[in-house]
Amino acid sequence: MSESSFLNFDFFNNFSRMSGLLWDGTLETLYMVFFASAVSIIFGVPLGVILLVTSKGYFWESPNFYRILGTIVNALRSVPFIILMVAIIPFTKFLVGSSIGTTAAIVPLTVGTIPFLGRLVETSLRTVPTGLIEAATSMGASPWQIVRRVLIPEAMPELIQNFTITVILLIGYSAMAGTIGGGGLGDLAIRYGYMRFRADMMISTVIILIVMVQVVQFIGDLLSRHFDHR
Repeated sequence: MSESSFLNFDFFNNFSRMSGLLWDGTLETLYMVFFASAVSIIFGVPLGVILLVTSKGYFWESPNFYRILGTIVNALRSVPFIILMVAIIPFTKFLVGSSIGTTAAIVPLTVGTIPFLGRLVETSLRTVPTGLIEAATSMGASPWQIVRRVLIPEAMPELIQNFTITVILLIGYSAMAGTIGGGGLGDLAIRYGYMRFRADMMISTVIILIVMVQVVQFIGDLLSRHFDHR
């Protein structure tokens, strides 16, 4: 075998291996982001609704409850994600039986994102004019009906934009999860790009992450315009 043939074989072998690693890392990142987003929305939306309806001027106004819940939410939001991942390792092990891997990474991803999304949801719901709420109340609508049929539909464009922000945040968080064995593109960037000085791997992971963010933002903008009937 000639030297040029050997070099070509080595190049294509390395390229094939790197492509396989990037594909697996991309799938792991999508897995983490999808499930973390779903769980964050399931818990974050009710949290935002509770924050709103217990605040001043709303149905179940309760200053003390709102203050306590708001303090807890703000405290969780203030913890840097890299510290949060390490701090809740025992909780992660209790839930999934391990603190390493893509499934384990979903736990800190959701814990760190739920309070963030809760505040965004509260802010979105506050954009609904109080006149609509008063009109629904005068027609005999219950608080739950007002939330379900007035607040959420009217705030849907803003909610979708905030869901988009949350998913993009989770893409960045998932990359950080790779620093403690969370898998995904962040793990590849650390193990191959940084520790093995593979600039091609580092650049490739960054490009894939940028593409993910662009796609998510495009879909979010599209859906937001679709639901905006104002």
